[in-house]
Amino acid sequence: MVGVLPHERTVGGAPSRALALGGLLVCFYGGPLLSLLYLGGPEMILSRIGAPEIRSATVTSVVTATVSTMIGTAGGLPLAYWLSRATVPWSRIVLGVVTLPLVLPPTVGGFVVLTVVGPNTALGTLAADAGVQLTNSLIGVVLAQTFVATPLLVVTATTAFKRVDRRFELASRSLGKTRRETVQYVTLPLAGPGILAGIALTFARAIGEFGATMMLAYTPTTLPVEMYHSYQTFGLGDTFPLALLLLSVSALVLGILTVVSHRTVA
Repeated sequence: MVGVLPHERTVGGAPSRALALGGLLVCFYGGPLLSLLYLGGPEMILSRIGAPEIRSATVTSVVTATVSTMIGTAGGLPLAYWLSRATVPWSRIVLGVVTLPLVLPPTVGGFVVLTVVGPNTALGTLAADAGVQLTNSLIGVVLAQTFVATPLLVVTATTAFKRVDRRFELASRSLGKTRRETVQYVTLPLAGPGILAGIALTFARAIGEFGATMMLAYTPTTLPVEMYHSYQTFGLGDTFPLALLLLSVSALVLGILTVVSHRTVA
């Protein structure tokens, strides 16, 4: 057991010097957030949020992030369950492929996807011949968000499935339930808090995605892209309402994660 030497000052059980360094980091996090509250008045906020381009970017971001999250949930949950139960050696390779977008810079991730769905690729040409535009479209935004954000759901859900006590599943099977029924009525409810946390993180990551979206679909404009355009055109003050919108989404997601974590502990 690691203790604290008698001559060391502590605050709440932590060495005071270490706590001071942690306090500096908290100030680094909180300072910019507090300064954001003083960059504009209510009239300016309401006028900018009510602008047609802002409303359009907000709708685009919410719709595409929702679709990306739904795609990630539909495909990610079965994959996460398989990864949590797989015993074959190559399952680690699959997990590595899934988690790779998390460590790629977003612009690189967008470029990687662009090499597959771009206008001059075989898939892009085939889609264009069918009248479907994969870049600079809502589909392009969804592709960028899905590539960058949905690995969060797979990784989080895989961890949640692994934490489910297998004895409950075995008991369900011994009572005559099928594998599907066991997963539906035993595994999913027990892993539910972790899965919900993954869904919330995925939505927040998708709605805030910028780099990959810029590569795949500069238009239609999402909120992060509109923020970049507003900053380049009008400066910092005019960008405040857009930052506030995304900050509100982040706060909502943080609230969801807090509730989920409390339920998990309970």
